[in-house]
Amino acid sequence: MSKKTLIIGAGGVGNVVAFKCAMNADTFGEITLASRTVSKCDAIAKNIQEKTGVQIATATVDADSVPNLVQIIEKLKADIVINVALPYQDLTIMDACAKCEVDYLDTANYEHPDTAKFEYKEQWARDGLFKDANIMGLLGSGFDPGVTNVFCAYAQKHYFDEIHTIDILDCNAGDHGYPFATNFNPEINLREVSAKGRYWENGKWIETEAMEIKQVWDYPEVGAKDSYLLYHEEMESLVKHIKGLKRIRFFMTFGESYLTHMKCLENVGMLGIKEVEHKGMKIVPMEFLATLLPDPASLGSRTKGKTNIGIFAKGIKDGQEKTVYIYQVSDHEQCYAEVLSQGVSYTTGVPAMIGAKLMLEGKWQGKGVFNMEEFDPDSFMEELNKQGLPWKVMEMSADESRCVN
Repeated sequence: MSKKTLIIGAGGVGNVVAFKCAMNADTFGEITLASRTVSKCDAIAKNIQEKTGVQIATATVDADSVPNLVQIIEKLKADIVINVALPYQDLTIMDACAKCEVDYLDTANYEHPDTAKFEYKEQWARDGLFKDANIMGLLGSGFDPGVTNVFCAYAQKHYFDEIHTIDILDCNAGDHGYPFATNFNPEINLREVSAKGRYWENGKWIETEAMEIKQVWDYPEVGAKDSYLLYHEEMESLVKHIKGLKRIRFFMTFGESYLTHMKCLENVGMLGIKEVEHKGMKIVPMEFLATLLPDPASLGSRTKGKTNIGIFAKGIKDGQEKTVYIYQVSDHEQCYAEVLSQGVSYTTGVPAMIGAKLMLEGKWQGKGVFNMEEFDPDSFMEELNKQGLPWKVMEMSADESRCVN
């Protein structure tokens, strides 16, 4: 019997997920793309049919409403729900899946709309609910989180007896030609980047000021780039599941122009997430800013350059110190040629499809709520090579690094 797949969210990542599911229609069966704005879904469906010959259905959904979500899931008789809507909507979609006893997958953990903080606590708390419903929830099946978690599990399985330190390194060297724009949802992006940094060392979390810690990292196929320490959600689960871990950090590249613009916006209050009064109206500064910035989904045709995202791990194998660098490089223009999206959306959307594919094929199975590193990594790593995200492993001497400052 043909499977039925519901994708919720029609932004840049939703476009990629819909394209890649259509390209793997033997697994995903009847595909429906749903969003609050059905015209966005219709445009994506038209492009998919023109480029691949595959027809997908479209629908309207209010992802903030559990009853509305239940209605569409039951109407479609979905076998899986792929959530690429806003992180604010994770909990409502999870609750709807539990009511309908349907498997769930997302790419980013829950964020409360009124609090600039993300954590897995409220999603992990639904583990019992999912077990009672006899369904599986896979959290964070994007790139970071997602592929980076799988890279860590792969390193743990094949290269180490114990991993002692991990640096997750995210470089986007793409150029879209705008003075300032974000590569994914502006609210989510700017909240993440402007928040205090945090890393885990010797069993505790250490907080830093935003952009306080910088290193210059030599990214293969890209070159040396300024990389700043941020807090990122995959660290929260990796500290639970990687044996022997003593420290984990996350670094992301930013150019001087981006940081200057962001600091200026922050200084004048445009990154605020609380309502303010303007000419008798209540507005949220960050939401207003998002309406002024270019739509991330529109950046694809303009963006040139590459991304490089990976993990740099040090540990012990057979009593000897060992260093391994696992990374993936994507070209923005090649991504656009395939699915009409730039590389940041591509590197998030393809892993979402792969995670769902492994669930539908029964290769990743479980009842409850799971993070990516809890499953055997080999089948996922194989799919990355097949589906457009080929990766590389660089084995290095124990004291070797690509940090150049």
